[in-house]
Amino acid sequence: MWQDIKLLNATANTLLGALMIALLASGVWWVAQRPMFTLKVIRVDGVAERQLLHVNPLTIKSTALPRIRGNFFTANLSAVRLAFEAVPWVRKATVRREWPNRLIVTLEEHEPLGTWGDEGRLVSVAGDVFTANLAEAEEAGQLPEFSGPSGTEKEVVARFAELTAWFAAVNLRPESLTLSSRYAWSVKLNNGMTVELGREQTRTTLQERVARLITVYPQLVARLQDRIERVDMRYPNGLALQASGIAFGPDKKGAPRKQ
Repeated sequence: MWQDIKLLNATANTLLGALMIALLASGVWWVAQRPMFTLKVIRVDGVAERQLLHVNPLTIKSTALPRIRGNFFTANLSAVRLAFEAVPWVRKATVRREWPNRLIVTLEEHEPLGTWGDEGRLVSVAGDVFTANLAEAEEAGQLPEFSGPSGTEKEVVARFAELTAWFAAVNLRPESLTLSSRYAWSVKLNNGMTVELGREQTRTTLQERVARLITVYPQLVARLQDRIERVDMRYPNGLALQASGIAFGPDKKGAPRKQ
């Protein structure tokens, strides 16, 4: 072996290369630990320059900053992102480095649409369920109430938008929307009336039932004024109605009748 000059040269070159790599790595590590690269600024911005309404410096200082480790080079950006996404009201965080000692954090807040279930949680306009201070969420007014099986949040939010548009034709607005465990829909309107819409048999079932109610709603109001409490639209050709002790329901053929 020792007489093989080519092998000896190759071995020497390999050892020399390994030594150079080790020296370079040591140099990089030494430079990376210099005080000039200690994180001195962590700037927090709103996404698309939108003002942050609920995330405040005190919350960030107590929740996110204690979880950040390392300097400009060694800070784990994924860990920093998760630290900020743990802050109440934060939906999404993105993090980037800015030479030589800054981190720039961009936050997207949840935009509350209503409350979800009976556990004090909120649901956003994007259909995300999150936990935050309800009093803060309702600073501009009481929020609608939503509930449904786990995993249906986005569907419930989408139906709420549709129902809002449909009932606007008679100047009504949904205040709560419930999807039962049997996937039947029930909506309470701002006049105190609850409308049972039932299960979706086709893609247009709900819209057709709402349209049928809207057609007769002016006559119902003219006759009963504000006494209407509940309307059941699950009948194919009629409806059942409860109004302050008076009940109306369909006959055997599906036509409305007074009971």
